[in-house]
Amino acid sequence: MRPIRPPFPTGRETTTGRTASSRRGAFRPFAAVVLASALALTAGACGPEDTEAADKPAVSLPDEGKIKIPQELTDKLKEHGIDLEEWRGGAWKNWDKDDWLREADQFINPIIEDLWNPDRMREAEEPDSTVDESDIADDQGVTDPTPAPVEAAEVSAPYSDSAPTAGKLFFDGPQGTMVCSATVVEDPANPGKSNLVWTAGHCVHAGKEGGWYRNIAFVPAYNDQAMSGQELAGAAPEKIAPHGLWWAQVAMTSDEWIAQGGQTGGNGAPFDYAVLKVTPENGGGKSLEETVGAAMPVGFDAPAVPDIDSITATGYPAAEPFDGERMFQCQDKPGRLSVVASDPTMYRIGCTMTAGSSGGGWIAEVNGKPALVSNTSIGPISAGWLAGPRLDEQAKKLYETVGAQ
Repeated sequence: MRPIRPPFPTGRETTTGRTASSRRGAFRPFAAVVLASALALTAGACGPEDTEAADKPAVSLPDEGKIKIPQELTDKLKEHGIDLEEWRGGAWKNWDKDDWLREADQFINPIIEDLWNPDRMREAEEPDSTVDESDIADDQGVTDPTPAPVEAAEVSAPYSDSAPTAGKLFFDGPQGTMVCSATVVEDPANPGKSNLVWTAGHCVHAGKEGGWYRNIAFVPAYNDQAMSGQELAGAAPEKIAPHGLWWAQVAMTSDEWIAQGGQTGGNGAPFDYAVLKVTPENGGGKSLEETVGAAMPVGFDAPAVPDIDSITATGYPAAEPFDGERMFQCQDKPGRLSVVASDPTMYRIGCTMTAGSSGGGWIAEVNGKPALVSNTSIGPISAGWLAGPRLDEQAKKLYETVGAQ
């Protein structure tokens, strides 16, 4: 979920000494709202690591920062005035708003080998994002009573057996190295061989005041054996990333998130979803689905809220009392939450997962089978509930567009 107030008040500066800000389009103002309790909402689970680690990654890039990149991406970089030699030399750390690519067709994410080493992954935190209850619109009859908190339950290890489609998403933003949760989903264009990953929009794009995040990589079954932070400090890379790292080649989020989403308020939350197409850092012939052994179907025709018996949310919560290293789940019967009266109503469940769980998949039964029907977007700082967008025809079109590329 996006922490609606920064869970870590001291964010890292960029290499230029300031935090980036720049977003496309105007957001729609929130109408007045009254919820049962006065809570500051916290959006998704992702956040910055410490400044030193951000400016000086604890990894030496092979061959002076070699980047594996196809010619078409090289040409695309040139179109945006980006020099590959400068990029691999550290230019990707420049978050100046004038240079931060933000439009829907401007996503670039060249592979930087060994950038995501175990130390850098452990240091990643959730991105700052704050919302106050007063920013939520009048429910107009579509906000149900606040659900009772449901204690997050630790997923049994190995995760590759108990939750093979779940994993962590790592990326860099102006505040530093960040993390979210994500899910391997089916690709109708490539049955049995999907390379698609579902997450939250705020895990790939900063929204109205920013642009695309960088160095986005997915780690399925992160920390497969549920080791403690101390054990992870000396663990071999294959223990931390048993199926390797998968870099995003394609990323798409909703136009509404790009135009309205932000680090404060619930703007864009009903459209806070994204789809990635990934490729393995070290190459190989198998798809992501073949590698992890599963992929979750996506349900765009989920039943109405009253007809859903339960939803299970999965993620790697990182804000206290969690440490972001282990996988947790919450299961609850969903209710409805209206953030903006004119926007689609969101699902809401009781759950104590904190920031870091953002982007994690929500699974419910659709036509008799489990399917992904949402992802973690926002929740209260007090960590009593989570909310996620309902997936409609627009989300389906975005999903199919990514799969076709």
